[in-house]
Amino acid sequence: MDAVAGGSAVVSPTVPSSGLNLRVLNRRAYYKPCSRIQAHGMYRNTALQLSYQYPFRPYSTASSLSIGEKNSFVVGVFPKSTTKPIDVVGKTFCSSGILTYGYGTMGASSHTAEEKIGVLLLNLGGPDTLDDVQPFLYNLFADPDIIRLPRPFQFLQGPLAQVISVLRAPKSKEGYAAIGGGSPLRKITDQQADTLKTALNSKKKNVNVYVGMRYWHPFTEDAVHQIKRDKITKLVVLPLYPQFSISTTGSSLRVLQRMFREDTYLSSLPVAIIQSWYQRKGYYKSMADLIEKEVQNFPRPNEVMIFFSAHGVPVSYVEEAGDPYQDQMEDCIFLIMKELKDRGVKNDHTLAYQSRVGPVQWLKPYTDEVLVELGKKGIKSLLAVPVSFVSEHIETLEEIDMEYRELALESGVENWGRVPALNCTTTFIEDLADAVIEALPEATSISSSSSPAKEQDNDPVKCIVRMFFGSILAFFLLLSPKMISAFKSNLL
Repeated sequence: MDAVAGGSAVVSPTVPSSGLNLRVLNRRAYYKPCSRIQAHGMYRNTALQLSYQYPFRPYSTASSLSIGEKNSFVVGVFPKSTTKPIDVVGKTFCSSGILTYGYGTMGASSHTAEEKIGVLLLNLGGPDTLDDVQPFLYNLFADPDIIRLPRPFQFLQGPLAQVISVLRAPKSKEGYAAIGGGSPLRKITDQQADTLKTALNSKKKNVNVYVGMRYWHPFTEDAVHQIKRDKITKLVVLPLYPQFSISTTGSSLRVLQRMFREDTYLSSLPVAIIQSWYQRKGYYKSMADLIEKEVQNFPRPNEVMIFFSAHGVPVSYVEEAGDPYQDQMEDCIFLIMKELKDRGVKNDHTLAYQSRVGPVQWLKPYTDEVLVELGKKGIKSLLAVPVSFVSEHIETLEEIDMEYRELALESGVENWGRVPALNCTTTFIEDLADAVIEALPEATSISSSSSPAKEQDNDPVKCIVRMFFGSILAFFLLLSPKMISAFKSNLL
């Protein structure tokens, strides 16, 4: 992420509403019991019903998961992490978590002579200037997939986002000032879009590539409006997050689902969504290439500890909302290290999570704490690998290159290196182009005729009562010594 998301959030999984069909290609489906999915808007009070017995075998063709209200369990279309992951090593999955969906009847798209293909790249976004920092942070924390409040407090989403963004802005501005006065994410993502278009053209695919940012310009909504103006007839959605998380890919897909559901033209547009792609050969081999190269720059390459640092998420995302992010991250590291070992690079490695914020528990171990521990253990050479980022931005350029480097050297590490982000690495972009081509045949249209209405509570008395008591409780919570201390230590 280009900024840190957090807070004592109760986050809902990005689960489709009833009437939706998930078609999962070349993947195993998993579920874990839960009491009931707590979701917002179009996903509220929705439970999933599997049409297969567990465990599932991998399918070479698309298989459907039907949505219903009878049984309460969360379905993940991603493999759970195992000591030795299976069915992923050495394979290129067309799906990489491809999701094709339709409300009501799903139909195959018809080929026309004037087919216009679009590719939508999704990313987080980042402030272009220091003046953009506070409004960017407001957009981030106003997202209910980042900080989700209980229903009596949902009317406080905007005010709370305003408070957090104002409190965090000074420190965030210092970070952005240290890397040149703004985020390079938009520039790099535009370059990735251009090189992806070139790669697809070289593969005889004439496409338009669009960039949609979740929290800053160009916004996802702006990109979708341009797609509509350009009369695109088939769309592939490609989030630039290798691993799926409800706070990144999930949040952006929620925006798309809302827009497509409400628009007749968009609801009939054939769409394929590549939800994650960390298990593609092109990705993990590109990562292995960069790591292998950087290891050789150390005076004693065999002694280098490979230190994977991934962006963290609150534990509640994984344990309560069923976010597959941690499992996918561990599988991703397994694939990269297996590739390196196959090349003869047998260095030790470890994984930690960075960028935590807010008074809640995040995925452990924490990057800063692990760096100190490694120093105490006598590790002298350390190669940092930003594994959940494919573009340089504040978490790599400032947090890793400045803060963590300084901490590592203070802790006893003598030789420090950092693997660059993939950015526009040729093998990486070429594989993304292949992923787009593989996804195109799976694009299906969405029918808005049977789209479910949002659940709403229009009782004005109930609304007033909730606002009144919610305001009183929020007032005491925000002014409590514990909350004030949390804000000072975690948000400032």
